[in-house]
Amino acid sequence: MEKLRSQNWFGKTGKDGFIYRAWMKNQGIPDDMFDGRPVIGICNTWSELTPCNAHFRDLAESVKKGVYESGGYPVEFPVMSLGETLIKPTAMLYRNLASMDVEESIRANPIDGVVLLCGCDKTTPSLIMGACSVDIPTLVISGGPMLKGHWRGKDIGTSDVWRFDEAFKLGEINEQQLTEAEGCMARTQGHCAVMGTASTMATMVEALGLSLPNNAAIPAADVRRKVISQLSGRRIVEMVKEDLTLSKILTREAFENAIMVNAAIGGSTNFVIHLLAIAGRIGVDLNMEDFDKFSQHIPLLANLQPSGKFFMEDLYYAGGLPAVIKEMKNVLHNNALTVNGKAIGANSESAEVFDRNIVATMEAPFKENSGIAVVRGNLAPNGAVIKPSAATPALMTHRGKAVVFETIEDYHARIEDPDLDIDENSIMVLKNVGPKGYPGMAEVGNMGIPKKLLEKGVHDLVRISDGRMSGTGFGTVVLHVSPEAADGGNLALVYNGDYISLDVPNRTLNLEVSDEELAERRKKWQPIDLNISRGYVSMYIKHVEQAHLGADMDFLKGKSGSIVTRDSH
Repeated sequence: MEKLRSQNWFGKTGKDGFIYRAWMKNQGIPDDMFDGRPVIGICNTWSELTPCNAHFRDLAESVKKGVYESGGYPVEFPVMSLGETLIKPTAMLYRNLASMDVEESIRANPIDGVVLLCGCDKTTPSLIMGACSVDIPTLVISGGPMLKGHWRGKDIGTSDVWRFDEAFKLGEINEQQLTEAEGCMARTQGHCAVMGTASTMATMVEALGLSLPNNAAIPAADVRRKVISQLSGRRIVEMVKEDLTLSKILTREAFENAIMVNAAIGGSTNFVIHLLAIAGRIGVDLNMEDFDKFSQHIPLLANLQPSGKFFMEDLYYAGGLPAVIKEMKNVLHNNALTVNGKAIGANSESAEVFDRNIVATMEAPFKENSGIAVVRGNLAPNGAVIKPSAATPALMTHRGKAVVFETIEDYHARIEDPDLDIDENSIMVLKNVGPKGYPGMAEVGNMGIPKKLLEKGVHDLVRISDGRMSGTGFGTVVLHVSPEAADGGNLALVYNGDYISLDVPNRTLNLEVSDEELAERRKKWQPIDLNISRGYVSMYIKHVEQAHLGADMDFLKGKSGSIVTRDSH
């Protein structure tokens, strides 16, 4: 084993070594902790403002046990925590900022290996992005899903929020019942119980090989979540001794595996934008076509909400993600390396499926149409995404008149206007909710259906925007339109009454307006003025890339490595 990074601090003699060690010792640390053993950073996104991650201090203690058991020295440190449920205007605005915090915290400190504790949606990609830009031995632990809720004899989870909203609009439930359901749903620690973005990110982590097997699905409230954390603490010490860095695991084959697994489990559309950003940091050439190419022929194997019926908790009892991976062994790169030093195929060899209602076979899947479909056309020259498994089959090929909302405020102001010209054939279009336009690309793409259509039994329309939607959502929703409206994309030029054609089987999305007419409209177009001139948000707007590139900041792509070039002492 080569000289450890941490010895550039703790292994020094004289004044420098005195300073580095003495101030650490004020925490009651014995001298032998600085004898050359691996120092393991525990990057913790615990916060009471991130309820999904509120149990992470307990998990960190389990990691520390494992680190000590393997002869390492653990040091826990906080980074910016992104709670999807509370942060305004959107947690996605701060994903790149949190990644900067993670990157610089790892590089600047005496850390030989790092364990990333992440759960809520953006905490996972931000931590991985930051760690990729340093590229030392890294292992990820997800916080785990909450247990499914129970309300009036029914299992419920986050996807039911949209159903409750519609029922409330229609008077089928009242305010008291809604409050009652609210107390029944998030009844334990953990992130969303369905295959939303947080569960998708946990699945992505395991499929990429960045966690120990079964990380994705163990419920947060299950003691086995603490066990896997302790085992992860043991393993990261060995990874340092083996110099098993992120770049050795995050190969092109690992990314292709993640895309295929995401299709099989019906993962969130947010998967696209986060995996692209991670690939950009580690230096793997990944593009929008890859998501279509590697998921197009993968059916839906996991019967999980919102694409199916069950919950993450049920997936764990049915065999967990290793059971799904084993079902896919004929299509995956089984030799892809993982953090435990074994190939992903070897990790799933002994996996079993205990419930075929939850995990299907490739030959008899729950749905043939799965994965992420990428559509293109004059409305989205750089692509847009849709999740077929959560859409209405009859709307996958559709032509309709546009009902245009210029901003999210415009949508809220007019959606329940009785005079709004909208019917079951309309296509709802929302502008200026992309990376620059919101800013931050909010989860507002799955716009609610107006009450007057719900009363007629209409529960889905084609909806198009340059924003995102929650992974817990569902419907025929086209997202991530690139270029976005605020960046001058043709989405900005859509007028009420324009016809739009969506053809998912043929991967097209077109605005039926001539190039000449679009050129005339462009002369009149004025970009949205957000009146932001300072601070991080101003920097974000100037440097954020478009959705088809992962919405990272242009100056953050790639990596600077782990070497600290200046020494202050």
